[in-house]
Amino acid sequence: MLISTNFPVERSTPRIIFGIAEVVAGLSEVDGCGVNRKDSMGKTPLAWAAENGHEGVVRILLGRDDIDPNKPDNQDRTALWWAAYKGHERVVKILLRRDDIDPNKPDNQDQTALWWAAYKGHEGVVRILLGRDNIDPNKPDNQDRTALWWAAYKGHERVVRILLGRDDIDPNKPDKQDRTALWWAAYKGHERVVEILLRRDDVDPDRADLHTETPLWWAACNGHERVVKMLLGRNDVNPNKPNRTGSTPPLSWAVNKGQEGIVKLLLERDDVSLDGLDEDGYTPLSAAANEGYEGIVKLLLGRDDVSPDEPDENRCTPLWWAALGGHEGVVKLLLTRNDVDPDKRDFSGHTPLWGAASEGHEGIVKLLLELDDVSPDNPNDYGNTPLSRAACGGHEGVVKLLLQRDDVNPDKPDRCGLTPLRYAASNGHEGVMRLLLGRGDVNPDQPDLTGQTPLARAACNGREGVVSMLLGRADVNPDRPNKCGRTPLWAAAHNGHEGVVKLLLGRGVNPDMPDDDGRTPFLCASMKGHTRVVALLHPPATAAHSIT
Repeated sequence: MLISTNFPVERSTPRIIFGIAEVVAGLSEVDGCGVNRKDSMGKTPLAWAAENGHEGVVRILLGRDDIDPNKPDNQDRTALWWAAYKGHERVVKILLRRDDIDPNKPDNQDQTALWWAAYKGHEGVVRILLGRDNIDPNKPDNQDRTALWWAAYKGHERVVRILLGRDDIDPNKPDKQDRTALWWAAYKGHERVVEILLRRDDVDPDRADLHTETPLWWAACNGHERVVKMLLGRNDVNPNKPNRTGSTPPLSWAVNKGQEGIVKLLLERDDVSLDGLDEDGYTPLSAAANEGYEGIVKLLLGRDDVSPDEPDENRCTPLWWAALGGHEGVVKLLLTRNDVDPDKRDFSGHTPLWGAASEGHEGIVKLLLELDDVSPDNPNDYGNTPLSRAACGGHEGVVKLLLQRDDVNPDKPDRCGLTPLRYAASNGHEGVMRLLLGRGDVNPDQPDLTGQTPLARAACNGREGVVSMLLGRADVNPDRPNKCGRTPLWAAAHNGHEGVVKLLLGRGVNPDMPDDDGRTPFLCASMKGHTRVVALLHPPATAAHSIT
């Protein structure tokens, strides 16, 4: 929107930029003086004088009978346009005394003198221009933006007042995105402008843009609390109006942004719905619980019409989200409600305890385990229990809490045959391994459905500490193959885990046991280029012959 005024001029054109009125007056008396002659940018002496605010020069030039006061430059900008743009009130007055001045003449972007005066906040110029009977205060630019639109957008409160003083002003005239002056004032948070516009009975406070987003919707989204309060004071504002996706009403936006003050204002309206879903399928309470906004959760739970156990599109409840996110304060708030099921499963069978255990939230796990209606060994649809998830993540504190329960099976396999110990071994969680191996009811050599044991998986992943731990057990077979005939040594050699290979060889495993395809550990290490492993499996023989 910035327009440069440092344009070059032709040498043959007088530069009327110093206000030397006497010189100009003398030149203007010379026959053939080019008073309407343009420079390389198409600007006349009158345009230059108007732009630079030289009143005396403007008067002299306008005194010529052959002057063309509406002559535009290469961008269709007239002398009046430049004077208004620069805010030169007295020059504007002088120009407007001429009946042949067109106050509505636009530039090549359809932007008029009034348009620019409003945009720049030149109150005096706006008043003077509106004094002309033939001024069109609603004339839009090429994007359908009017003077009022820009004044509201820029927050020019006084200019807005002046424009609204016209009987013929259209306060609801939208731009090409169907966004009105009020829409933009609300969006930008210009409180006084919003207040002024809402005093008009003919202003539509609930008009939505092309995306069906209202002034309230954006004020709530952007955290403009006082604007929200003003808009909610109108009975003709729908507080539940969603955007174009058919979801995400203002309340959901305010919740997602953590705008507690705005949430409070919205909840004061009895007609605000608490069941609307946002774009991600969350209810307002689920969204607040997911983000850990305790204050907002309290506000929502304070409404009689709230459903504290209402699941979202994925059948996840507010408690489920709070437990997964580790928001202990929110969990406590929800558990005070009798209408919250603490063991409710989502679409995949995950309970709040499962989520908390998976992420290692000890405090929440402890809270949930204290409840009689929580099953601590409840698996998801794939057979993963809370203990399996805690073991997989290496959450020792949670594993300890769960192992204290008599109703938790520490060796329970999932649908793939993976036990908690198998998960811990695979990921190298030695502390969890010690806890599980300390139990007499955990089988350290339990294979999964593919025949892989905890030792085989630890060897495959190069978990030396876990391998050492398992090799110390008499009930672990270090040579046990999987269903493809691959032993722990085979897996370690294939992946180049030199330290694990050393540990296994030290236990006396068979270094030449082939898999079902006839590939030995040595062959695999050779194929993969693991030189140091190859050397461990087949050290170079001592020379059988000496040279004499």
